[in-house]
Amino acid sequence: MTEAEFLKKRGYTLGIRLGEGSYGHVKSAYSQHLKTNVAIKIINRKTAAQDFLDKFLPRELDILRSLNHSNIVKTIDIFNTSQGMVYMVMELGVQGDLLELIKARGPLPEDFGRKLFRQLSLAIQYIHHLDIAHRDLKCENLLLDKHFNLKVSDFGFSKKLEYEGGQMVLSRTFCGSMAYTAPEVLHGFPYEPKVSDVWSMGVVLFVMMCDSMPYDDSNIKKMLRIQMEHCVDFPRSAFVPLECKDLIYRMLHPNVASAGDNAAGLRPLGVRLS
Repeated sequence: MTEAEFLKKRGYTLGIRLGEGSYGHVKSAYSQHLKTNVAIKIINRKTAAQDFLDKFLPRELDILRSLNHSNIVKTIDIFNTSQGMVYMVMELGVQGDLLELIKARGPLPEDFGRKLFRQLSLAIQYIHHLDIAHRDLKCENLLLDKHFNLKVSDFGFSKKLEYEGGQMVLSRTFCGSMAYTAPEVLHGFPYEPKVSDVWSMGVVLFVMMCDSMPYDDSNIKKMLRIQMEHCVDFPRSAFVPLECKDLIYRMLHPNVASAGDNAAGLRPLGVRLS
C-alpha cells in the first residue's frame, strides 16, 4: 500500500509538498472528516538520527498534545505505522508564512505589525506559562491563517523546562537558526530558554518592521561582536515608531548570560506593543 493509499484510508487526500526538514517533510492534504485542507508532517523513523528519535521527537509529540491556543498551529491528529512512519496532522497556514508575506509586501504597516506581534507575544506567553520554550522562533515558523492571524508552528526544538532545587535547569543544546539565535546560545553558554526565545522575538519584530535582518550572519564572529556591543541599526528607509524601536532594543539585550535571576527582566515579552 502506498503512502497516499494509507492516508486515504485514514480520511486524508494527499496534496503538494509544502516543505522539507532534516528528518521529514510536510505535505498538504484534504481532510474528508473536517472538510478542509490540512498540513501533514511526515517523519520516517528508519532514516532519522538516533538523537532525534530518542530526545527531540518524543518531546515534540508530547508538547504538541498539550497545547491549545488560538495563535498556535492546532494539532489535529498524530499516528504511527508499523513501518516506522510518524504522521502529524495539523492546521494549515493557508496564507503561507510571515517571511513570505514580508518578501511580497515589504515592511508591514504599523497596525498590522502590531496585531501580528501581539498574537506572537500571547502565544509565547502561553507556552512560557506552561514552562515550555520554543527555541526555534523565526519568521518561517510563523504561519498565517485565511484571516492573516499569526500561528506559531514547528515545535521540533521545543522543550519542557525542568527544575532542580527550585532553580530552572539551564539548556546547553544549540537550537534554532543563526540569524535568530541569542548570543548566549551562540557562545555556547548554559542559557535560559525562555529568555532566549524573547531575543528571537526581537529579531522577528525587526524583520516585520524593516524587511531586513538586524544582523548579518555570514560572519558569526563579527555578528557576535556587534550583538555584544548592543548595536541595533534601523534602516533609514523603514518607518519604525520610537516605542517599537525601544522594545526591539530591549529584547535584543545581550548581557543576560551574566544577569542571573534578572535575565528575564532584561528582555521583556512584547505584549506592551499591543
